[in-house]
Amino acid sequence: MPIVDVHVVQQRTGADHPIAAQPLADALGKVFASAPGRTWVRVHTLNEAAYAENGVELDTEDLPVFVTVLHARPPAGTALAAEVVAVTDAVALCLGCSPERVHVQYAPPGEGRQAFGGKLV
Repeated sequence: MPIVDVHVVQQRTGADHPIAAQPLADALGKVFASAPGRTWVRVHTLNEAAYAENGVELDTEDLPVFVTVLHARPPAGTALAAEVVAVTDAVALCLGCSPERVHVQYAPPGEGRQAFGGKLV
């Protein structure tokens, strides 16, 4: 059931360049060992003018990607640490950016608070 939100900060060019979600969904589905249709990815873009880091001006190659992962029951310990690396590397590869610019956050467990089609998981 992983639901993954990927927020990509993009260089301002007058119009955002769309980012295809399918390659990300396929790569992350492999990371999570999900059956087809069980990893859901939503891609959001953010113009660089709407993002800042205090005291620095970022070059285009330094623009970050923020990833939020929602699992029904997230892994813990070394399994979580390994998954973080795998998610980071998969996203970086798909988007052609440095893994150092990919920042992964885990949402609280979705079990008991996430519903699909009106059915609580």
